[in-house]
Amino acid sequence: MKNFKRTLITSALPYANGPVHIGHLAGVYVPADIYARYLRLKGEEVAFIGGSDEHGVPITLKAKKEGITPQDVVDKYHGMIKDSFQKFGISFDVYSRTSAKIHHQTASEIFKTLYEKGAFVEQTSEQFYDEEANQFLADRYITGTCPKCNFEKAYGDQCESCGSTLNATDLIDPKSVLSGNMPVMKQTKHWFLPLDQYEPWLREWILEGHKEWKPNVYGQCKSWIDGGLNPRAVTRDLDWGIPVPIDGAEGKVLYVWFDAPIGYISATKELTPDWTKWWKDPKTKMVHFIGKDNIVFHCIIFPVVLKAEGSYILPENVPANEFLNLEGDKISTSRNWAVWLHEYLEDFPGKEDVLKYTLTANAPETKDNDFTWKDFQTRNNSELVAIFGNFVNRTLVLTDKYFSGLVPEAGELNDYDLQTLDQIGTFKTEVGKSIETFHFREALKNAMEMARLGNKYLADMEPWKVVKIDPERVKTILNTALQITANLTIVFEPFLPFTTEKLRGFMNLNKMEWSDLGRTNLIVAGHKINTPELLFEKIEDEAIQAQVDKLLATKKINELEQVEVNPAKSNIEYEDFSKLDIRIGTILAAEKVAKTKKLLKLTIDTGIDKRTVVSGIAEYFDPEKIIGQQVSILVNLAPKILKGIESQGMILMAENKDGSLIFVTPATKTEEGSEVR
Repeated sequence: MKNFKRTLITSALPYANGPVHIGHLAGVYVPADIYARYLRLKGEEVAFIGGSDEHGVPITLKAKKEGITPQDVVDKYHGMIKDSFQKFGISFDVYSRTSAKIHHQTASEIFKTLYEKGAFVEQTSEQFYDEEANQFLADRYITGTCPKCNFEKAYGDQCESCGSTLNATDLIDPKSVLSGNMPVMKQTKHWFLPLDQYEPWLREWILEGHKEWKPNVYGQCKSWIDGGLNPRAVTRDLDWGIPVPIDGAEGKVLYVWFDAPIGYISATKELTPDWTKWWKDPKTKMVHFIGKDNIVFHCIIFPVVLKAEGSYILPENVPANEFLNLEGDKISTSRNWAVWLHEYLEDFPGKEDVLKYTLTANAPETKDNDFTWKDFQTRNNSELVAIFGNFVNRTLVLTDKYFSGLVPEAGELNDYDLQTLDQIGTFKTEVGKSIETFHFREALKNAMEMARLGNKYLADMEPWKVVKIDPERVKTILNTALQITANLTIVFEPFLPFTTEKLRGFMNLNKMEWSDLGRTNLIVAGHKINTPELLFEKIEDEAIQAQVDKLLATKKINELEQVEVNPAKSNIEYEDFSKLDIRIGTILAAEKVAKTKKLLKLTIDTGIDKRTVVSGIAEYFDPEKIIGQQVSILVNLAPKILKGIESQGMILMAENKDGSLIFVTPATKTEEGSEVR
């Protein structure tokens, strides 16, 4: 067992091109906040680090789309994200940003240190280049058809339809997002981190040294390492980011995956001049809270960077969560299928802890889980209101009613009183162990058992009946109930901080420490209780239906966008269709028509003859790449002169909503001249 003096907690930097949603909260920020609050409650030294990730292509794309600068984009969303976190009660010790000067300096220094140590491999490779825009294209600047599912708007790094990881060169008919043109391949130089050289060390450090990591984290790491690691670029051709700080790297920036985790270090520098004790002292325990899409960066790539630098500590644990779905469907920012934190705070004022409770109780700790508004309502009404709130309200109201708000002195305790009070002492160990092993769902469930214990005790004792026959006995019952209530202000502090603050106000108590949990004398006889109010309030069906209707409206808009097509033309007679002679042909040659942007001159083997067809598809297809392509051709169309060339037919194309074209072609290779009927 390692003996640590302090704990450094980092949470994945949210990307500053949009607001925070419940998937982010459930995956990263709520569990990280529970852990930080728990350790502080124990009196431990903690630094909880957060910040916005403000570099990378998606931000430049959003800026281009909105006609503003990338800095405008990150300023807007950094402010929105930071404000939402603060209102929601995520207790960062510092919330910084990667566009900050101190971050640029820190990331540049670490890159130069590794460069001077010879830790990088310099490679020249071919990359897509947009000749019209005069720049190299990052993966997100390229779209095309996914080779695995045929989704026509896949990015150069990933298909958002089927989720496949892609290389830009995998795409069918790739297009530049900047100009819409088909990019060309051009040589460029970059610096790579040779992950393959660290495979033996990673195998020993993770696979042998950290078998206690969560199965989903350990399993993904093992899969990556067993599959063989390859060098990974740490620079890219882009004008938004941290300039590569060496000669000969003009026009290049640090790859966002390289600079973003360094944001934890720069944020700590912003927090305190004594930052090195958090990053370079082996007595510091570092824990990364992330989602499963960031496991490889925080368990393999960033540790390799720190190992190569040589003076930094490595993460002790990376308790990554899986994904949270919404109403049975994957959360999607592009489809607006999400519950946004800033909107939730407006729609449900004062109910920050209700969302925290629901997200923790249903956290995707080892597998994907689902958030539904009905479950949110049920957990509030049937658990927080009916169990926790009901117990607290009855205890405080009865104390106010029978003893004018003064804590009564307990008389002789019977066996049931003693048994109940003894159980209070078990929660400190059970809840604490669950939190320390990152089982937050289990920890919350155990904490709620204390409220259930109190609720059952009151229901069994029925002080409202006992008062009529044994007023002295009621003093003992309510004293016992008040001791449980005081303990609830401690056990729920990591999970529901707004609620415990409110409850302490009801009870006129100061904040206590975790070591006080389990004591049965937390509140003394004669202590004055304030006038009680409801701790939680019921959420009505109307409020839930409003949220469901909002999502249904979003889904309807998405469906309309997906099925929007031109209306059908007027009916024709069968004889009209039978006049069309459509054959399968093969393109033998293709070339651009001089002084035009859209026209290609095609030579097509129709099975009947070899003929020339002029087609307006030059914006979508490279002439060299369509040779051998089978097409459907209308062979009995009257010839027409186009740009001085006689066109003898028409090839059939399908047009997508964005105007892009696809060949109408047989599913398998077919003999030329086969008729389309």
